[in-house]
Amino acid sequence: MLVLLPPSEGKSVPRRGRPLDLGTLSFSGLTAARQTVLESLMATSERPDALEVLGVPPTLGDEVARNRRLVTAPTAPAASVYSGVLYAALGLASLDTAARRRGNRWLVVTSALFGAVRPTDRIPAYRLSMKVNLPPLGPLASVWRAPLAAELDPLAERGLVVDCRSSTYAAAWVPRPAAAGRWVTARVPGATHMAKHTRGLVARHLCEAGVDTKNPVRLADILAERFAVVLARPVRPGRPWVLSVS
Repeated sequence: MLVLLPPSEGKSVPRRGRPLDLGTLSFSGLTAARQTVLESLMATSERPDALEVLGVPPTLGDEVARNRRLVTAPTAPAASVYSGVLYAALGLASLDTAARRRGNRWLVVTSALFGAVRPTDRIPAYRLSMKVNLPPLGPLASVWRAPLAAELDPLAERGLVVDCRSSTYAAAWVPRPAAAGRWVTARVPGATHMAKHTRGLVARHLCEAGVDTKNPVRLADILAERFAVVLARPVRPGRPWVLSVS
């Protein structure tokens, strides 16, 4: 199973830890693209108009300033760096050993800076959204599309893809049509805060249930143990199943 999560805008800043080593991150085929985006982000963060380019309000200027030191900043596991509502609900560290191991295998976080990371990958705190048009590379969703396809398409063809990403991050990669029959998008109605919270609970429940199904209907049954769910078939070939969760 491949459970796709968005990153959180809010991040915990590691106070100690070894510096970033791109070669140690999962999905080694992304290393070259990561290096390019990293260098571009650091250079952009030095510009006088960095806040405007990165879409960051002046009150968060310190987060952009940290971008200038990404190659020397301390790192920590991604599961502890991402600290927003979704990750608080997921609570990976509080899972029992077996569920946490499943989470480390199944969960993949899409990232504007790193493309995709697993919970155990060590990263620094950074500020960058997938919706940014990063000089001189352009829209980041387009920058990541081909590299992510090369890494994630083989995973999507082996099992179920449970897509909990926001539309901003979903734009960077979608499964090929051949795998669409095992692609399920989780949709949560209501306010953004509660939607993130519920997606975190969905990911947690899947880790706890431990059922590595390839069947969207079976997935809905698993989640129905805790949530109200409605599963809709793809509207056309190549599109995902849609699982509404509340």
